[in-house]
Amino acid sequence: MNYLKKVGISLLYIIGIILVATMIISIFNYFNVINGKALTVSKILICVISLFTGGFIIGKKATKKGWLEGLKLSTIFLILLVLFNYLGLRNTPQIKNVIYYLIMIASCIFGSIIGINKKIDNP
Repeated sequence: MNYLKKVGISLLYIIGIILVATMIISIFNYFNVINGKALTVSKILICVISLFTGGFIIGKKATKKGWLEGLKLSTIFLILLVLFNYLGLRNTPQIKNVIYYLIMIASCIFGSIIGINKKIDNP
């Protein structure tokens, strides 16, 4: 039950950051502050930063093997994302999506590795 709480909190951080950052980017796009290539790059950066943050949080709460905790968290998030994309929105699978998913997995794993290394151990 404790592990589910850690994963749930990390997933809430991921989803919260994505929602807030997407709202801000949408407002900037509405007023033509950013568009084109910058919009595409910002969409990728939002997901990378949010998964890095979620991985960092779960890494801070992990006891050992931060990379494995990040891999588990990114797998859970990607399963939800794939189900939403392919079943909910009826998108077709493409090779660029696989590369995008691999980048997201790597950012979450890297965040959890940094998180477990920044953890303060009390003797």
